[in-house]
Amino acid sequence: MILKVLAGALVLLVAAPVAVSAALYAFGDGPADWRAADRSSAGLLPPAETKPEAVVRVFAARTVRWRGIFAVHSWIVVKDAGADAYERWDYTAWGEPIRRNGFVADGRWFGQIPELVFAADGQAAERLIPQIRAAIDGYAHRTLGDYRAWPGPNSNTFVAAVLDAVPEIEATLPPTAIGKDFPHDGRWLVPAAGGTGAKLRLGGYAGLTIGWLEGIEIVVLGSVVGLDLRRPALKLPGLGRIGVSAAAFAADGRS
Repeated sequence: MILKVLAGALVLLVAAPVAVSAALYAFGDGPADWRAADRSSAGLLPPAETKPEAVVRVFAARTVRWRGIFAVHSWIVVKDAGADAYERWDYTAWGEPIRRNGFVADGRWFGQIPELVFAADGQAAERLIPQIRAAIDGYAHRTLGDYRAWPGPNSNTFVAAVLDAVPEIEATLPPTAIGKDFPHDGRWLVPAAGGTGAKLRLGGYAGLTIGWLEGIEIVVLGSVVGLDLRRPALKLPGLGRIGVSAAAFAADGRS
């Protein structure tokens, strides 16, 4: 009986938020033609030539069309000290999966304004950038045809793999980053971000994470139901975080 109640509660925690997210999508003002949607700068980064120090950013934005009900698309931006241009890395379903500078560094994702996941500047960014580039070069799922929207590997799997390879970043992707729990390295049991707990990844379809940075996350069909204890918030499928915003932590280099 208790197991049935718990299972029913879990289904409700998945279905109800997704239904609300679907309603928001249906009655929202998203672009009617996603191909012509705005992909210009959202103004989250200054012109590169005016910012001489090194930069690292991780962004996420609601993905294209109805998939935005469930998921975000995430990407990585870096800039070396003294460089006059940002370098953006995405993992996409078209062309070569790993795409360098295919889009504006802080661009809207087909009309959707990005949210900041992680930020580092100056010497902190300089220390991270070589590790980030090495992780990108070593990413396993890099050939044509490797991309899978669900359960992965997708854009969020790619960024999660880089974050895993550079634990100093101490960042976690939003709960709506479906694909972040896909076992990109083939391992199903791994340390949580920052080594503060453990993560069980059951093929990207299900899983469990317990850690100081992530809180408690239960993965159901790639969607996350969870509780952030450090920055009090619920984590719900479709809706994401409900509670204390993660933006202030991301802005000062913490996730």
